Amino acid sequence: MDCRRCGADATPLEKPPFRTELGERIRTEICADCWKEWLQHQTLLINHYGLDPREQKSRDFLYEQIEQVLLQGGDGKEIDTSKQGSIEW
Repeated sequence: MDCRRCGADATPLEKPPFRTELGERIRTEICADCWKEWLQHQTLLINHYGLDPREQKSRDFLYEQIEQVLLQGGDGKEIDTSKQGSIEW
């Protein structure tokens, strides 16, 4: 499988990370290594912005970032550490 993000002929994910159409797209288009990198970036986003993945607003933000970063090859949300602790959701 050719990874949409890195272009390498790499190992795909064994199963979709979500039980949705987005999860299936990730499984078929993104390699395991890029998904692992995404999880690290996602953790930074969650910690920096104080996201609660149980809240719909937080999940929507993270899904938007998945679309931009993994599936469209864009840059991720820039993490501005000068605002740490002062961001309101």
